[in-house]
Amino acid sequence: MLNKQKGNMYPWVTHTWNPIKGRCPHECAYCYMKRHWDRLKEPHLDEKALKDKLGEGNIIFVGSSIDIFADSIPDEWILKVLEYCWQYPNNTYLFQSKNPFRFARFRDLFPPNTILGTTLETNRDHSFSKAPQPRLRAEALRSWNGTGIKKMISVEPIMDFDLYKFSTMISLCEPIFVSIGADSKGNNLPEPSPEKIASLIAKLGKVTEVKIKKNLKRLI
Repeated sequence: MLNKQKGNMYPWVTHTWNPIKGRCPHECAYCYMKRHWDRLKEPHLDEKALKDKLGEGNIIFVGSSIDIFADSIPDEWILKVLEYCWQYPNNTYLFQSKNPFRFARFRDLFPPNTILGTTLETNRDHSFSKAPQPRLRAEALRSWNGTGIKKMISVEPIMDFDLYKFSTMISLCEPIFVSIGADSKGNNLPEPSPEKIASLIAKLGKVTEVKIKKNLKRLI
């Protein structure tokens, strides 16, 4: 089902669409879906969703509740999702993954007006997720530089970082914008000081647009 965007997602996204459902294989400790993990089934393709009317002029986050590019998601499911998006070419589609290496398998198959995104919580390695480390995600997203595909980066939940290394990591990805937000669920993450966040925003603001989410106010 195509759902209107609500809650603490992205205010610039108009709708979310989840044709692949189930418990996300990355099991990030801070995931907003964590409270549903006990009742979520194994990932599966919802064939009924491939009959949804996606309309036109919408900005649709595809896979907002599960990373559809996780390694264990079959190529066949992803291909069906991409093919269906092509039937509604007048929308903008956000595909965001913590396994952006997998985008390359579908390099020429993304619909028009695609935005590819990844999450970089910090430049440091951490153990809060089964996904690839942030530095590896950045490397994968950089491989799309010069292709004409638009890219974005989500720094949420922001964790403590090394200013020069982190700002450089993000800038080298050449995102059209960076969205920065904080942990909203009290997961006791290592968080940066207000001064470091302000410095990061200032540095990134020189090279791209920075979108500040409301939940970042707790830290700044």
